[in-house]
Amino acid sequence: MSAAAAPRCDQTIAWTALQGHFQAHGRGLDLREAFARDAGRFAGFSVQAPEVFADLSKNRWDATTRRLLVELAEACQLPARRDAMLAGEPINSTEGRAVLHTALRAPRGQGLFSAEVHEVLDRMLAFAERVRDVATSGITDIVNIGIGGSDLGPQMAMPALQAYSHPGLRLHFVSNVDGHDITPVLSQLRPERTLFIIASKTFTTQETMANAAVAREWFIAQGGQDIAKHFVGVTTNLEAAAKFGVTETFGFWDWVGGRYSLWSAIGLPIAIGIGSENFRAFLAGAHAMDSHFAEAPLADNLPVQLGLLDVWYRNFHGFTSRSVAPYHQGLKRFPAYLQQLEMESNGKCVDMAGQALPYGTSPVVWGEPGTNGQHAYFQMLHQGTDVIPVEFIAVKTPSHPHADLHTKLLANCLAQSQALMLGMTAAEAATESAPTASKTLDREVLSHHRSFPGNRPSSTLMLDALTPSALGALIALYEHRVFVSGAIWGINSFDQWGVELGKALCSQLLPRFGSGDAAGLDGSTAGLLAKLRG
Repeated sequence: MSAAAAPRCDQTIAWTALQGHFQAHGRGLDLREAFARDAGRFAGFSVQAPEVFADLSKNRWDATTRRLLVELAEACQLPARRDAMLAGEPINSTEGRAVLHTALRAPRGQGLFSAEVHEVLDRMLAFAERVRDVATSGITDIVNIGIGGSDLGPQMAMPALQAYSHPGLRLHFVSNVDGHDITPVLSQLRPERTLFIIASKTFTTQETMANAAVAREWFIAQGGQDIAKHFVGVTTNLEAAAKFGVTETFGFWDWVGGRYSLWSAIGLPIAIGIGSENFRAFLAGAHAMDSHFAEAPLADNLPVQLGLLDVWYRNFHGFTSRSVAPYHQGLKRFPAYLQQLEMESNGKCVDMAGQALPYGTSPVVWGEPGTNGQHAYFQMLHQGTDVIPVEFIAVKTPSHPHADLHTKLLANCLAQSQALMLGMTAAEAATESAPTASKTLDREVLSHHRSFPGNRPSSTLMLDALTPSALGALIALYEHRVFVSGAIWGINSFDQWGVELGKALCSQLLPRFGSGDAAGLDGSTAGLLAKLRG
């Protein structure tokens, strides 16, 4: 279907109904009262999806809110938009492309372009297994050189799946064009034992190719032999790769967006790290979530419910950011991965027709693993002037043997969400001792410093274990959630023109660093250029 044919959310009756509901009930909803009134709130606001259980009960919504949000999704023709994406219609209208990352994880014979997808997948996994045979390949270090979607996905996935990684291989990631990124990596390597993966669809990405050139220069200077053996390309530009010296390449398609590409050949470092069997399980977990998204009723569809909750918070409550707190060290790069997935997708200010939007779109997404975040920014979450919804991610079973540590971790996770909701009144604070408090401070004043407003919303997502299948399902959940909120807002979640302007201006500025020519530049840029050259 044409997205332009669907009404924009703010032009629907459901949107008006939500506005009225927010003014009458939503604005003042108190979670403590909601739980006191409804003993079944936890069960009623929980959703089970493949590999992921979600407790959404500590959010500022009620049954009426959810019903009206589902009506909004139907009014915006979300099911038809979803089906159009899954059918391969060119829903990325500004670039005239289909959006088919789901085809990359469909079982053989069950997805669009299945023959092409599985031909590349089979060849890539066979290559990965050859590299993993360290005794034969001689490779002990893999260096992935990419940026954006060619870096963030694999760099996020490898710590998460550390328990499944080859013990004889070290994986390194280089993305920043800053030489301080690649230099310390190269210092750890021996050329004869290193494989470089150059990940750039066009083989022209400025940062990636600059770092690739440095890697090749280092390889030759260190006495490396046979570039073709030690450099592999994830690209469709075979001619440029051959000129560089790369003969082994794995391609992907223009219907695979960069931030959705770790399921494609961009996932080569993941496949090398965890092996072909585990990589296929990773794809299978994502496919299971795809099926849930495609088939579950909207009211029981976890990506849909999370996407609608995002709209409720952004456009009615006016919350402008969301903190993601994974209580698993393996997910330490997950918030950074989600920043690109969500903010590059939905950080848009015009609708599909190019008209300026009168409402907000993507929130700022940020976070750190627990318990580290508790000793950093959680102070603001609990007592700051802004209300920031928090997303906790808990993993029931650890992959390490230290059960006591894991119990403490999980207890902290539950305690933080409980504290955000319950808070503490000044009267309650006054009844507690505070050993570190000043002995001369008035007790009533101290009680106000130690009070917490509470009623701060959070969601908790839970995995039984952080397996390849579970990680695949979790990532796919967030992909579809982003699609849902973008569809409701009536924007194109699959282009990224905001990335292009800075690139173009950089290309114009680069020669000025050599010439010093500041003609036509604004005063600030001209002044900074002179300072940096001086």
